Amino acid sequence: MPRTTQPPTPQPRPPAPSTPRLPAPPTPHPAPTLDPRLALAQGRPQHGDSALWRAGRTLRGLTASAAREVAEEARTAQEIQRPVTTGRVVAVTSIRGGVGKTTVATLLSRAFTHYRHDPVLALEADAALGTLPVRMGAESVRWACGDLARILTPAMRLTDVTGYLVPVSDGGWLLPASRGRVGAPLDVATYRTVTLALRRYFAVTVVDCETLPGDVARTAMDTAHARVVVAPMTPEGVGGTRLVLDWLGQLPHSALATTVVALTAPAPDMTLDAKAAAGHLRETGATVVPVPYDRHLAGGGAVDPARLAAATRQAATRLAAEAMHRAAKVR
Repeated sequence: MPRTTQPPTPQPRPPAPSTPRLPAPPTPHPAPTLDPRLALAQGRPQHGDSALWRAGRTLRGLTASAAREVAEEARTAQEIQRPVTTGRVVAVTSIRGGVGKTTVATLLSRAFTHYRHDPVLALEADAALGTLPVRMGAESVRWACGDLARILTPAMRLTDVTGYLVPVSDGGWLLPASRGRVGAPLDVATYRTVTLALRRYFAVTVVDCETLPGDVARTAMDTAHARVVVAPMTPEGVGGTRLVLDWLGQLPHSALATTVVALTAPAPDMTLDAKAAAGHLRETGATVVPVPYDRHLAGGGAVDPARLAAATRQAATRLAAEAMHRAAKVR
């Protein structure tokens, strides 16, 4: 009979080495967004409208024109409340600093938060010393974009993510670019990581970009669902913004069709004709929304919606509606 060969006895395998868990990053100490001495020196914020104008508006509220304003506001609110299947990103930028870019991003974020019932995020993608936390009313910040880029995982829930964000008084959320110190600027890789991950949690993300032609600003403008370009009502500001709009019109995916221009008045008495400035920008096919001068916004510090001029609130609401109208259509 043939001899049978017994199979070799299996040897026990050594246990696989367990992957060590990385320790959780230490929680940074809160950093104030504004030096307390400057906060005390700022004084009391002004109202955008004078007391006499506000009293007159109360009387005008009893007329038929008030009903038309309410109906128009309802239509605009319905546009802002458009349902979305995935998070929409609205990028705000300009060709130079000091023209109201961060202020417009703040107005947009507060308008979206006021009218929508889903989470809204204001994300700062400006240089290391951006002012979005101050304008949003944050007293201090802990985590920045770079920190969150190393922490985010697909398993995290909204409640996990918001633990690293700054809650805003009106119900929105804020993610700053830094903790108020001069350091390495936000890079393109970090921006892409954070925005792609956070779109799962927030219906609308308003990005306060650096000025063009910075790399992060170009990336944000190229990848956003809607774009808001802030142009000051000056000859050089309108002329430079026209060049940006011409560039957007040459991009392969029709970026100009999803772009809105916020034409801001940096001073109460501008010499440039507003209609001529808006018409020059509209020649490109972009929609232009004038944002009037506002004493409350000009004073700096936190933006208080209750102190905004009525015309400013209307402009901010229309700007949000125009941006959402374009962002919601992008697949």
